[in-house]
Amino acid sequence: MAANFDFDTLISRAGSNDLMHEALAPRWGRTDLLPMWVADMGFAVCPAITEALKSRLEHPIFGYTVMPADFWPIIIQWVETHHQWKLRQEWLTYIPGIVKGIGFVVNVFTKPGDKVIIQAPVYHPFRITPEKNGREIVWNHLIERPDGLYDMDFDELARCYDEHCKLFILCNPHNPGGVVWSRETLVRLAEFCYERGILVISDEIHCDLVHEGHRHVPFASVSAHAADISITFQAPSKTFNIAGIVSSYSIVPNPALRRPFYSWLEANELNDAPIFAPIATMAAYREGERWRQEMLAYVADNARFVADYCRDHIPGVRAVVPEASFLVWLDCRGLGLSHAALLDLFIDKAHLALNDGEMFGPGGEGHMRFNVGCPRALVQQAMDQLAAAVAQL
Repeated sequence: MAANFDFDTLISRAGSNDLMHEALAPRWGRTDLLPMWVADMGFAVCPAITEALKSRLEHPIFGYTVMPADFWPIIIQWVETHHQWKLRQEWLTYIPGIVKGIGFVVNVFTKPGDKVIIQAPVYHPFRITPEKNGREIVWNHLIERPDGLYDMDFDELARCYDEHCKLFILCNPHNPGGVVWSRETLVRLAEFCYERGILVISDEIHCDLVHEGHRHVPFASVSAHAADISITFQAPSKTFNIAGIVSSYSIVPNPALRRPFYSWLEANELNDAPIFAPIATMAAYREGERWRQEMLAYVADNARFVADYCRDHIPGVRAVVPEASFLVWLDCRGLGLSHAALLDLFIDKAHLALNDGEMFGPGGEGHMRFNVGCPRALVQQAMDQLAAAVAQL
């Protein structure tokens, strides 16, 4: 397939108030770091999305809007085509972000003191959001495989459960580990949670970033029991690099869950999309498939480049090639450094800003999360800086 899109051009984000660069001083106390951390990409957005937004900007009024009539049918078609899950329109509503959605579910379906199960290491808001809402976190630790990817530990899950566990937050596909969970694993998880009356949030924001040879399986699609106990969140934002245009949606097949949740969202006017969210989403799902495929191939090459570079030049660091996403999980334990020394290596010696593995909870120690969703020149620069820093140890 001949390339149609340019993923090699370095694009300056100066003046755009981007988090990737603007947060360097507040978070790291310096601005001389190469930022490879927060999960948005350094690629120009699919031109079809930009053109759709420009077209709307030609109208001089930006008042209240309603959802376009074809918005939900486009999402339904996308999900069925890509994930073989046939949705009904009444199952769907807009939400203003997936982390916010997690907070909404925590507040609607649990009470202070209830327990929330999460699988460490995992995306840190899974811990932060319930904890800051007065809920208790229960850790179900993932089992690290020899290849650096993870399996679920169902024996430990059974041990850590008690009657106060009301909610399970699933990362599907997994962040930061890059695992695409198998149907068999999800069926087993669904049966465990169904038998105990545990509500499952399935965060599937990376579902359209699955690499060749793997297939995303929506949690709610694996069985009637899974559909009965789950609330699924998806979005085009990670895939199409439009995180600043909040375009998430919720999928709830069970009316016994949907009615209280969607009524609460409606009562608080949290299910009304801002003007540009449906425009960007429809353009992405209608016209962005070729861009998505080329982007995924480019990102997969970046991930393999990092893995090969580490093997050849930094043997103390192993890059786990992800099955999904543009995030590479770097296993740095072979360097034999303390946590403080590892941070010093990356920040003060290599001048890199990555996500510290410890922020993802138990099992993240000795790791760093590396965003390779950017031009290869930046990935090469980051690896060269890291290799030079390691050589000085």
